[in-house]
Amino acid sequence: MTHHRGLAAAIGVVVAGLAVLIGLAVAVAYAGQGGPLPQPPTTETAAPTAAATVGGAQQQADVPVADPYLPDPTWLETTAARTQIPVRALAAYARAHLQVAAEQPDCKVAWNTIAALGGVESRHGSVNGSVLGADGLPRPAIRGPALDGGAFGAVHDTDGGSLDGDTRWDRAVGPLQFIPSTWETWAADANGDGVADPNQIDDAALAAGRYLCHSGELTGAAAWRRAVFSFNHSDAYVNDIAGLANTYAQRAG
Repeated sequence: MTHHRGLAAAIGVVVAGLAVLIGLAVAVAYAGQGGPLPQPPTTETAAPTAAATVGGAQQQADVPVADPYLPDPTWLETTAARTQIPVRALAAYARAHLQVAAEQPDCKVAWNTIAALGGVESRHGSVNGSVLGADGLPRPAIRGPALDGGAFGAVHDTDGGSLDGDTRWDRAVGPLQFIPSTWETWAADANGDGVADPNQIDDAALAAGRYLCHSGELTGAAAWRRAVFSFNHSDAYVNDIAGLANTYAQRAG
């Protein structure tokens, strides 16, 4: 899906090899450490129910249930403090978990995997000085480098610049770093505003969750790794996501 290891992860690291973008066969740089391949995140392995994992959709008598996929605010506050994931970003990841669990209960993708993607790709919408607003939009907008055949593979413009502002080359867009052609297939409107926007973190997180589930049920280590590998064809990338996702799960308790 993405054309690189992630804007956030790419900062201050040494390029260690090449990966291939799924569906586009684009060679891209990545960095990572060797060693044994880690197990999938503990939240995924345990395959808990969505409610148990993210505190449950809002059911309390004092909280209106306007959105069935909105996670419990107490869980959000506690988990954000423990994981150091910004509350606004965590809400998007947890919401995506709950909605995908309702849509595809056998998939078992969980918030910590989606959060790890957001952490590696854009530091949860904060890379390069961006600030994630209450509306879920990072400002300034997050754009990856031009896929112009230089440091990264060449991907000529597919969206007329409507998403990435580049009418010659494609660039990855938003906190989950979707390339425009991938977004065209997996676009989601999670916040119900009538617009599927890869810049908006609720929309992007839901699209990422659905994309991972497209690889099949994430019920074991091999299946989990295969799904994340489909997001970015790099074993080093998968290792990074697994490590961070496991860290989030362990900190969240």
